[in-house]
Amino acid sequence: MAKKPSPKMGTEAAIDKQLAPQPENTKTQSLAPHTADAAGEQMNTNTGLPINDDQNSLKAGDRGPSLLEDFLFREKMTHFDHERIPERVVHARGSGAHGVFKLYKPLAEYTKAAFLNDTEVETPVFVRFSTVAGSRGSTDLARDVRGFAAKFYTTEGNFDLVGNNMPVFFIQDAIKFPDLIHAVKPEPDNEIPQAASAHDTFWDFISLMPESAHMIMWAMSDRAIPRSYRMMEGFGVHTFRLINAEGKASFVKFHWKPLLGVHSVAWDEAQNISGKDPDFHRRDLWDAIESGNFPEYELGLQIIPEEDEFKYDFDLLDSTKLVPEELVPVQRVGKLTLNRNPDNFFAETEQIAYHIGHVVPGIDFTNDPLLQGRLFSYTDTQLTRLGGPNFQEIPINRPIVPVHNNQRDGFMRQTINRGKTSYNPNSISGNDPQQVKEAAGGFVSYRERIEARKERLRNKSFFDHFSQARLFFNSQSDPEKNHIVDALTFELGKVKTIAIRERMLGILVQIDKGLATQVAYGLGLHLPEILPTNQSIPADGNPADYQSVQVDGALAKSEALSMAGTVKDSIKSRKIALLAADGADANSVKAVKDALIAEGATVEVIAPRQGFITAEDDSKIEVDQSFLTAASVLFDAVYVAGGTNAVATLEAEANAVHFLNEAFKHCKPIAAAEEAMQVINATYFSKKLPPDFSEEAVLSEGILVGRVDKNFTRLLIKMIAQHRFWEREKPRLIPA
Repeated sequence: MAKKPSPKMGTEAAIDKQLAPQPENTKTQSLAPHTADAAGEQMNTNTGLPINDDQNSLKAGDRGPSLLEDFLFREKMTHFDHERIPERVVHARGSGAHGVFKLYKPLAEYTKAAFLNDTEVETPVFVRFSTVAGSRGSTDLARDVRGFAAKFYTTEGNFDLVGNNMPVFFIQDAIKFPDLIHAVKPEPDNEIPQAASAHDTFWDFISLMPESAHMIMWAMSDRAIPRSYRMMEGFGVHTFRLINAEGKASFVKFHWKPLLGVHSVAWDEAQNISGKDPDFHRRDLWDAIESGNFPEYELGLQIIPEEDEFKYDFDLLDSTKLVPEELVPVQRVGKLTLNRNPDNFFAETEQIAYHIGHVVPGIDFTNDPLLQGRLFSYTDTQLTRLGGPNFQEIPINRPIVPVHNNQRDGFMRQTINRGKTSYNPNSISGNDPQQVKEAAGGFVSYRERIEARKERLRNKSFFDHFSQARLFFNSQSDPEKNHIVDALTFELGKVKTIAIRERMLGILVQIDKGLATQVAYGLGLHLPEILPTNQSIPADGNPADYQSVQVDGALAKSEALSMAGTVKDSIKSRKIALLAADGADANSVKAVKDALIAEGATVEVIAPRQGFITAEDDSKIEVDQSFLTAASVLFDAVYVAGGTNAVATLEAEANAVHFLNEAFKHCKPIAAAEEAMQVINATYFSKKLPPDFSEEAVLSEGILVGRVDKNFTRLLIKMIAQHRFWEREKPRLIPA
């Protein structure tokens, strides 16, 4: 596929965006009647009564008591008192965007779903990204799973692909979900800590649930601290079914692959960002869409023939397992483009209601016990959160097709149904609305033959808890492994109960002894003996009482599980800090800035003060932020401008030196004009630099100093596209 040209940036892009028509699709058109704009309008009440005075309540005299009859005050205050709805129990903090999905090729061989067979149609989509554990007021940068939920407004009704940025989950059965969330939430006696898993109750639960071992590896990895929502993968987690027109079924795993690649931030950096800008991910998504850098993801499918259900050494119905891409490649079948921000956060992002049970003909469920429980939980949650059974009538939740059924009444009913009947069958209204036959597109559940006893047990195929945890760890690059060790050491270091730490080390030993040894050293503990394996599940089904079955011949490594090999060919939408001061070389500033913007990056000039600085040639350079308002953790790379006086000022500016030291500590690309080397020499990391700045050294260390010309900007762009230089982290560690 040919790449589309990079969008314009800066002021030019903003003007173009204002002049160009907003992207329209069937969903945005359906929202239009519900969208209000008060420009030029007169104020009135909810019943349409014109309001003469919205500044003063009705009183008995100008200093007298307020009167109970002031219905204008009562309406306004009552509405205000009830403006907050219950936040989501999980995924409370989120950010959303409108977009469209376009199919690459028809998939009739696998599914009869209309939106997966028509390449001419752009299916409207609303996506909500989120953290899981924290409240609405928590930070975007918590170490946490990220939600990735997409609502497709198809011609056959809404399809909700409700997933996460990790392909597996902590538990195998939904009956344990309340326990998991109770454990990870703030401890009930003191409501501490917020949006963090580094505490006793979480690790107590995890250390007693060996089935969580695989997910813990993901949660302690860099996947838990993404650079942005635009640079993280999404997964449907469960195994679903695709059904074609002949009724033949295939198993399927859903993936979202970001075209910008999969990138993260450093853990120390994440903590700093939480203090500098807790809305970092929200702001990044919003700003990218506003500037025309529309986030893009390809929908990927891992399709497994039904006859291969028992082919693998893991169970397809086990949500703590993934299907390695080496065994079943991901087919990229279409592209999602997020191209419009919501008009109102509450009405759209907060009120959107996802449900794993929202499917269309051609997509169906499996017997995954975690999936089955979620089918109940989502509806039950929306009834409380959104006030009753009519949450589907909220504009953002309405399908683009008309809705006709016999459901009536309830809180906040908005549809005015005409006619005498609301039951089926009926003869009074011609038995309308009519049921839809399967041949005409009616949904029919997959006809799976089931013959079994009712019992509270798990199949032995669910007993292997460590093979894929080991696979994930072994698949990581050395820097990624170091980050997992540090994360586990940090998290368990916050656990006060020594017995929990020791029990967790027993879990880690069964994943990788080297990993467990490093964590034990950091905690000042000894490794426990390896726990016995091949013990069968007890009759009472308590997973805390059994250890994992050992699986021989499992895949040793999967390249797809490491972020080291992700896409690194673009600097589109990256943020670069350009450090400058009075006396800066205007020509080199312009050359670097123009080159980066031409590649789709955003460049901000950071200086000792806001306003304008005066260049060497007396021209004015506009400053975007001062060192007081900016921070290196909010940028992807740093460039230090030249100019004799500017360099002297920056060398003496402690905040500028700290800016560079911190960027180096977090393994970011750093570049400087040749005459700005004295600023680099003022940093801690200057003594750790390579002896030369050859192209090979630049692209391995991420440091570039030289004369600003076309070769310099070429290397700079190539360096920034690498995202981070994690290999320098351990040997080049510095205070910052």
